[in-house]
Amino acid sequence: MHIFFDRLARTFARLGGFVLGFLVVLTCVSILGRSVNTILNGDLFQSIMPGFSAALLNTGIGPIKGDFEIVEAGMAFAIFAFLPLCQLNGAHASVDIFTSKLDLRSSRLLRAIIEVVFAAVLVIIAWQLFEGLQTKRNAGETSFYLEFPVWWAYAVSLFAAVVAAIVSIYVAVMRVLESVTGNRVLPPEFEADH
Repeated sequence: MHIFFDRLARTFARLGGFVLGFLVVLTCVSILGRSVNTILNGDLFQSIMPGFSAALLNTGIGPIKGDFEIVEAGMAFAIFAFLPLCQLNGAHASVDIFTSKLDLRSSRLLRAIIEVVFAAVLVIIAWQLFEGLQTKRNAGETSFYLEFPVWWAYAVSLFAAVVAAIVSIYVAVMRVLESVTGNRVLPPEFEADH
C-alpha cells in the first residue's frame, strides 16, 4: 500500500513540476514580449526605424494575452499537486524546539494528532473547492481576457486537492496506528529529516 501512495504522490508532484515549469517559461516569454514591445514603441525606434518597428509590432510582439490568468490557475494546481508528496514524506515545515525533547510515545502521539488535523484541513479544503467549482459553474463565470470558464481551474485544483486529502488520510491513519501499537507502520524513507 505504501508503494501505491508513494507512486501516486510522486506522479502528482511530477505533474505539478511540469505545470510550474511551463508557467515559468510562459511568464518569461510574456515579460520578454512586453519588454520588446515597449522598446519598439519607444521614441528611439519610432524616430530611427519607424517602418521596421511597425512591421515587428504588427507580428504581435508583446505580452502573452491572459498570462496572469493562466499563471493563477496553474499555480493553484501546482500547489495542490505538491501536497501529497509533502504530506507523505512529512516534509512540512516544523519547529522542533519543544518536540525534540519528547519521548518516543509522546512524539508519536503528537505526530498522529498533527496528521489527523492536516487530513481534516485538506478534506475541508477539497470540499470548499468543490463548492466553489459548483458556484462558478452555475454562475457561468469566465476569466476576463481569455474568457475560459473559471470552474475549469477549480476542477483541476480540486482533482489535486482530493488526491492530497486521500494521501493525508492514509498518512493520518498510519500515524494513529503507530501511536496506538507503538510500532513503526510507515517505512522510515517516508519521513523527512528535520
